[in-house]
Amino acid sequence: MKDPHQYKVYAIRYGHFERRSPENFLGGDTHDVPMPLDYFVWAIVGQERTFIVDTGFDKPTGDRRGRSVVRPVDEGLAMLGIDHATVSDVIISHMHYDHCGNHHLFPNATFHLQDAEMEFATGRCMCHHAMRHPFEAEDVTKMVRRVFDGKVCFHDPESEVAPGITLHKVGGHSRGLQVVRVETENGALVLASDAAHFYANMEKEKPFPVFDRLSDVIMGVERMRRLASAPRLIVPGHDPLILQRFAGDKERPGIVDLTRPL
Repeated sequence: MKDPHQYKVYAIRYGHFERRSPENFLGGDTHDVPMPLDYFVWAIVGQERTFIVDTGFDKPTGDRRGRSVVRPVDEGLAMLGIDHATVSDVIISHMHYDHCGNHHLFPNATFHLQDAEMEFATGRCMCHHAMRHPFEAEDVTKMVRRVFDGKVCFHDPESEVAPGITLHKVGGHSRGLQVVRVETENGALVLASDAAHFYANMEKEKPFPVFDRLSDVIMGVERMRRLASAPRLIVPGHDPLILQRFAGDKERPGIVDLTRPL
């Protein structure tokens, strides 16, 4: 990796949830087979700066929601030589509990967030349980405190956060969901987060059944296909197949290098 505007990108698995396939597709799935969710945070590592994408949930939150923490986020980052306390930039794809917790791990970071997501998470839609259920009030409150501390950088709808890294609002799953486009030695890679939970959501054109606006979910997949250099470089947010499609090593189980497809 000689180009200073190209990056290594890592998927770090931190959580797991058993689930069946009908729960993962709008309209269900006639096969009804096991199709669990894995939970990831992402590290974008350059020659000069490291960016973390999403911050996961902690064990108490996972316990309340019936999700397992398989490795705390800080331990996963440490396995890549990343000291969470010194991270200067965190990109939040959206503010659902599994993407926006663990604020205490990043005391020195500026969080990068879409205007629309903060408006959504603090506005009238949160008066309704069905809309607020994926959010944790404490996470939202901490983000508001970061705003008052001058530690949130807002974006709308597209921004370059560093040469080779751009943010793109797609919405759909959450009002201000953003995907991250990263230049790598293999071309432009897109971290989809929950714009697609699984490869199959994109390949079968059957969205995950949790969304704010269905048309934005569908258009978001089309947008990612234009942003990525190749379909294989669109990385979904929760698919265990990520660990099979990219290279890892035995010393760091649950961590793969997204610039080394198998």
